[in-house]
Amino acid sequence: MQTEYETWEDTDKPGEECGVFGIYDLDGKDVASTIYYGLMALQHRGQESCGIAVSDTDGPNVVRAHKGMGLVNEVFAPEHLEGLKGNIGVGHVRYSTAGASTRENAQPLVLNYVKGTLALAHNGNLINTPELRRELEYGGAIFQTTIDTEIIAYHIARERVKAKSAEEAVIRAARKLKGAYSLVVASPRKLMGVRDPQGFRPLCIGRRDNAYILCSESCALDTVGAEFIRDVEPGEVVTIDKNGHIASDRSMCLAEKDRARCIFEYIYFARLDSRLEGRSVYDSRILAGKFLAMDAPVEADLVAGVPESGNAAAMGYALQSGIPYGTVFVKNSYVGRTFIKPRQSSRESSVQVKLNVLREAVRGKRIVLIDDSIVRGTTSNRIVTMLREAGAKEVHMMVSSPPFLWPCYFGTDVPVREQLIAYNRSVGEICRIIGADSLHYLELSRLPELAGGKSICTGCFTGKYPIDPPKEDIRGEYDKKDSVKKY
Repeated sequence: MQTEYETWEDTDKPGEECGVFGIYDLDGKDVASTIYYGLMALQHRGQESCGIAVSDTDGPNVVRAHKGMGLVNEVFAPEHLEGLKGNIGVGHVRYSTAGASTRENAQPLVLNYVKGTLALAHNGNLINTPELRRELEYGGAIFQTTIDTEIIAYHIARERVKAKSAEEAVIRAARKLKGAYSLVVASPRKLMGVRDPQGFRPLCIGRRDNAYILCSESCALDTVGAEFIRDVEPGEVVTIDKNGHIASDRSMCLAEKDRARCIFEYIYFARLDSRLEGRSVYDSRILAGKFLAMDAPVEADLVAGVPESGNAAAMGYALQSGIPYGTVFVKNSYVGRTFIKPRQSSRESSVQVKLNVLREAVRGKRIVLIDDSIVRGTTSNRIVTMLREAGAKEVHMMVSSPPFLWPCYFGTDVPVREQLIAYNRSVGEICRIIGADSLHYLELSRLPELAGGKSICTGCFTGKYPIDPPKEDIRGEYDKKDSVKKY
């Protein structure tokens, strides 16, 4: 349900669950400020809540944490960071796809148990949450949140009682999990990272001087002045100890053909300056635009993108087609993701609060407009209308992804089929609804090339999921009459 504070981007764009950042400074320096700037670089992955938890590996086994609702620079003041003393810690930014958007569900989660403390941050969405939760409930567990991250933390803590080491406990717990998860875990003396066997969500390793970092995207490493070491492989568990040794357990790793990276990391979620498993996100989006120009050429005067995520694909289309690239929208940089949405009775459009058309650039022109996706179609309709009202002669909409036809259960907020504009509609019908002169989507066969030929998940486009979707409704909207397929 749309809330009073949602923006046009939130209501007609796929949402991604969150971003994670962990650091272990072997020289004993405080890490809170580094986590803060790392989270700032990952803010695009979640704007609902954020948090930081740190501890001192040479001091008492105490975790200091601060978290709250809002953007990183809203939740943290200088005095908060000054109070977070410690040389090992994890941070998190959240967008909820499962579990209510409340302060209780903000991460990282901190557990105090018989073996010490545990701070954990999670990116993704488990599909066996109900079973794992029931197992814990019948064992007497009492939950403080409604998120699957707490279930992961409990299982790690329970395994730690029997395991010889923290990493052994993490590995044992990870084998019980099904779905999408990239984790960073801080124990009293170790920093651990885990990526699910399919590799739905990204995770990478970096280093700055004598500090080691685990984070969702390489752009966060650049922001804090760290060098990229490598990506965590799908199914891999890495452990960084006090000597700077990076241990690796690959017992959960699958063959390449069984991996299923989320293609929307390349199309929309990841920041343009990130690299995912050796592939430049910028190059992927340029390529998507070139493919659109190859497969759907039109006669036009100008190519433009819907800011910001459509801009790179628009450049790719322009490069391939020879049609000039230009700017047709001005974005209000001072409007955050959570500005108060005008009421229906108001004359102000929530789209126009954020974007305005450059009338001089579009008047009398045939425009090719590139966007990364169309979910419900409400935003696309308004944007096309704005261009026409500004004098555009023609508007040809190009989408750098295939049509959404199925929901996602792996950490992307793609809703039930009935809410998707492409459900039970032809491309021509969608074109008429949004008011464009023509509409073209990226061909499904083009997607693997965007990921550099690596195996990807296309479930939201095809209904063919790499692992069975949940039998129970983990998002409050699973429709059992929609049959689903499996590879």
